[in-house]
Amino acid sequence: MSGRALGGALVSNVEVTAATVQRGDVIQLGGLPCRVADLFQLPQGAKQLLFETGELLTMHARTRLVAVRMLRRR
Repeated sequence: MSGRALGGALVSNVEVTAATVQRGDVIQLGGLPCRVADLFQLPQGAKQLLFETGELLTMHARTRLVAVRMLRRR
């Protein structure tokens, strides 16, 4: 599913794993949207996500989350 964000940018809901999550993805945690600021590779395919607010989340190799991603213009 894709749509337009408040500023007119094209956004899409995507399922992300530790292998596909990207900086800038917005993941809703506990009802609050959290934007990924940085990623750190961990052993066995896991990643640690650092959000703009300073919180950390560890995604294991088989964790699946839904994120909102801004689509790039072609």
